[in-house]
Amino acid sequence: MSAAAQDVGTVTRFRRFLVSDHVAGWAFILPSVILIVLFGIVPIVWGLILSFQRAGLISPEREWVGFENYARIASDPKARQAAINTIYYTILFVPISIMLALFVAHALNRKIALIRFYRLAVFIPVVTSTIATGIMFLWLFDKNFGLANWLLGKVGLGPFGFFEDPNQAMLALVMMTVWGWLGFDTIIYLAALQGVPNELVEAAAIDGASRWTTFWRVTWPMLGPATLLLVVWSTISALQLFDEVFFVTHGGPLGRTSVVVFYVYRLAFEQGLGALSLAGYAAAIAYVLFLVILILTLAQFWLGRRVVHYSS
Repeated sequence: MSAAAQDVGTVTRFRRFLVSDHVAGWAFILPSVILIVLFGIVPIVWGLILSFQRAGLISPEREWVGFENYARIASDPKARQAAINTIYYTILFVPISIMLALFVAHALNRKIALIRFYRLAVFIPVVTSTIATGIMFLWLFDKNFGLANWLLGKVGLGPFGFFEDPNQAMLALVMMTVWGWLGFDTIIYLAALQGVPNELVEAAAIDGASRWTTFWRVTWPMLGPATLLLVVWSTISALQLFDEVFFVTHGGPLGRTSVVVFYVYRLAFEQGLGALSLAGYAAAIAYVLFLVILILTLAQFWLGRRVVHYSS
């Protein structure tokens, strides 16, 4: 074959490559890939390297200290308190939000007048900004003028400090976040409930099963995949709580709502700028949290494979 023929064949293959579906597909997703790399992968790698250094975010001085930042976490009382607060919040938030969502979804899984309006009303808090939700609950739980204390006063209770009381602030935070995420969990459960075959429910009724027996023996097992999804999602969200703490409580009162992510933020962006060299320590805490979330998620999926059934 002559050189001219080889050149023509090369040009032809190159043209076919340019008009192939692979090139078109990569061309469409290339902007997203670039953004993910720049704002996702690069910060993750940079943060991992930073966790092994003694450095501030904008300080030019960087000293490699190995695992010193990780070893320091065990002797940090503020980090320990933040971890306890995060665990306490997660233990309260996850079961309360899931059980309440299941109850609401079951109530909305029926054909009644204005049912679409009720379903929309439940979902509205999910799309409401955290700032708006925080302002609303600050007014609602105000010790002197809040609606909650006014209603409790009618039955001889209160007034309560809620966000101002160290013993009540975390509980108030749980109530606020449960209200904010209830719609998301409800929609997931509602979709799962509508996927339960009516034939199974009718067969249970014909056999004389009560409503509770039908729910526990027929409906609940078929909600396993949705429950596993919500448990994993809610646990991850709870362990990464930040917005509500940052805007509403600022970690107070007396540090009782200072969770891990908020503590990392304060170390890195309030105390870790310049030459204070706390950004590396904050990165180490962040990666420990990442490992905890990863282990918990894998454990939940491992347990889910044994108790959750995906077939009808």
